[in-house]
Amino acid sequence: MIPGGEGWLRPLGRTGLEVSAVCVGGGPLGSMPGLFGYDVSADQGVALVQEVLHSPIRFLDTANGYSDGESERRIGAGIAANGGLPEDFVIGTKVDAKGSNYSGARVRESVAESKERLGLDRLPLVHLHDPENHDFDMMTAPGGAVETLVAMRDAGEIGSIGLAGGDTRINARYFDLGVFDVLLVHNRLTLVDRSADALVERAAERGMGVLNAAVYGSGALARQEGPVGKYGYRPPSQPVEEAILGLRRLCAEYGTDIATAALQFSLRDPRVSSSIVGISKPERLEGVLAASATELPQEFWDRVEELCPAPECWLDAD
Repeated sequence: MIPGGEGWLRPLGRTGLEVSAVCVGGGPLGSMPGLFGYDVSADQGVALVQEVLHSPIRFLDTANGYSDGESERRIGAGIAANGGLPEDFVIGTKVDAKGSNYSGARVRESVAESKERLGLDRLPLVHLHDPENHDFDMMTAPGGAVETLVAMRDAGEIGSIGLAGGDTRINARYFDLGVFDVLLVHNRLTLVDRSADALVERAAERGMGVLNAAVYGSGALARQEGPVGKYGYRPPSQPVEEAILGLRRLCAEYGTDIATAALQFSLRDPRVSSSIVGISKPERLEGVLAASATELPQEFWDRVEELCPAPECWLDAD
C-alpha cells in the first residue's frame, strides 16, 4: 500500500469520516516514560505533530488522560504552529475518568478540556476510554458516562463516538449496548495475540469503524534485536517471547524486520479502518511510511500463522 495512493484513505465505518490507513498514536508524544520507557520533550512532540500534518497520514489519535493532558496540549500547539488543522485531517480523542470519577458530568468536563487543549471547536471522534476499569452498572446508569456520551453525539455537541479499551471480555458488554460507532482495540490483534478477533468481526459485520492500536504490542514487536521487553505493558509469557524471537528470525529470512511485519499484519486486515502506531520522534515517521509500502508474500504470512501462540497465551485468555 503506497501512502497517499489508492486505498490509503478509507471510510471509518458509517461515521462519514475518512481516515488514512495509518494513524499516529499520541500516547508517546505526550511523554509517558512509565509505559514506554523514555521521556519526550515538548519541543519534540510539537515538531512531530507538525511533521504529521504535512505527511500522507491524515489521522491522529490521543486521549484526555495521556500524560495528564500533555499529549493533547502538544497536539494543540502543533496545530496552532501549523496555522490550523487541515480540512482533511481527523483528530480523535477519548474521555477519561478523573481518579475514580467517571460520571456523566466528568464526561462533559473531559470533552471541554480536550477542546481547549486541542484548540478545536468540535471533536469529530470521541471514545469512551478504558471503561473496563470501572463498574459497569455505574457506567451505564441513567445519566452516567455512556448515556451522556450518546446524548452529546445525538445533540451534535461532538461527532461520532467510539469504544476504546483493553480486555475484550469486559468491553464486549459495552459493545452489546449497540450505541457506539467505532471500536478501538489495542495489543489484541497482532502477530502474537488475536484476543480481539471475534469482537472485531462483530464490529465489521455491524458496519462500525475498527481501529487497531498498539500493533507493536507496546514495543515487543518493534525491535528486530535485543531483549523482547514487555508485551501489552507486561512481561510476556514464555510462549509469546519464543514466538517473537521466531518471528524475528522469519523476518530476517525474508529480508524484512518484525516492526514492518507487525504493521503490515494490521494493514492487510480488511476489517481494520486504520492502524494506530505510537510515534514520538519526527524521524520515525519516514520509517513507518516505508513499512506501510512494504509487501510481503503470502508464504511469509502462512508461516507467521504457524508461529502464533495458542489462544491460552493471549492477553484475554479464559
